[in-house]
Amino acid sequence: MAARPAARRTYRVPAGTPLSRGCMPQKDGYGVAGAERGPVRAELERRIRDGEISPDEIQRRLADQLDKLARALKDRTLSSKKSALGWLFGARRPAEPVKGLYIYGDVGRGKSMLMDMFFAKAEIGAKRRVHFHAFMADVQDRIKAHRLAVSEGRAKGDDPMPPVAKAIAAEALLLCFDEFTVTDIADAMILARLFSALFDEGVTLVATSNVAPDDLYRNGLNRALFLPFLGLLKTHVAIFQLDAPTDYRMTKLDGEELYLTPLDARTAERLDRIWAGLRGGQTERPSSVTVMGRTIALPRYANRAARFHFDDLLRRPLGPRDYLELARQLDTIVIENIPRLTVAERNEAKRFIILVDAFYDAGKDIVISAAAPAEELYDASTGTEAFEFDRTVSRLTEMRSHAYRAHGPAAALADSAP
Repeated sequence: MAARPAARRTYRVPAGTPLSRGCMPQKDGYGVAGAERGPVRAELERRIRDGEISPDEIQRRLADQLDKLARALKDRTLSSKKSALGWLFGARRPAEPVKGLYIYGDVGRGKSMLMDMFFAKAEIGAKRRVHFHAFMADVQDRIKAHRLAVSEGRAKGDDPMPPVAKAIAAEALLLCFDEFTVTDIADAMILARLFSALFDEGVTLVATSNVAPDDLYRNGLNRALFLPFLGLLKTHVAIFQLDAPTDYRMTKLDGEELYLTPLDARTAERLDRIWAGLRGGQTERPSSVTVMGRTIALPRYANRAARFHFDDLLRRPLGPRDYLELARQLDTIVIENIPRLTVAERNEAKRFIILVDAFYDAGKDIVISAAAPAEELYDASTGTEAFEFDRTVSRLTEMRSHAYRAHGPAAALADSAP
């Protein structure tokens, strides 16, 4: 008997779509030859078609890789729902692991944009997208809470990692980290144990970073103790270098300048005018924000906006938790009289980097008056801060763009342009 010919696949193209090579189904869409384009790739192509972004073949390949991962996560979810044993016995078993993705490349290449597309499209209920600093702050809080519970007899076990990892996995089997970077020795020393437990619980990690995995915590204190985490990471994620040729954030600047320089009378006048617009007719007053029992004074506050002198905000020993809380409670922060920073002020530069990350990730606004343009603000060529400051410059540029500001509180500034 003759073999039956294989069924022919049929692809449906929307009416009016030009039949160019670019709209044909991509063989890498879900990692299967002939598979239809996945939702991340489809969203990327829509933005290209609508003129929101420029076509980029490397971004397309990453979108296909993310779609392949999204399909694997969806298949795992469907498989777990069909498991009769899990339903009969009611015991929660760790989910089957799905290999994640570590995306790295220079600032402004589209890493966060593509990860956010993936996160929005991933058909998995238990997922969490968070800045890495905020995640580690949460982990440290959970560790302290477990140790307190043990000391009070409410919990057992000297090692907090298994229960902490189990609790995190119960909330999210997909973790998406923006700007994965390790600079804190306390974080560096627990990452191997933490993620070993998370991966055992079936958690999948997707992360963006400006550095390759081998460059994480480079020259950090006791880095040898951090190296086991790198081996673990490479086992559980695929590595994708997004080396697109253009920093797309640098091409989007328009609208009112929210970064004012130099520090002169005209800049001071413009800043006062912007501040008046932010106050929205409210009278400014002193206020404060409390973080873990500490009080951060807000010298000038009105209408969910706060105005600081550089010294009051960035020469103080504040950390990621403080800036995350400010970004949560404020819509806009105004920082005036930022001097040109030198390598001797690396701590101030680091705080500024963390603050910008916190407000950027929260979709909030920063208004700045400074002694020099952002790209000239930190006068140092070596050290972690010098490298990370490039990301800060790029993010400050994007935060002044129409695309960023159209969806945030800066739209209220439209009438205060000089």
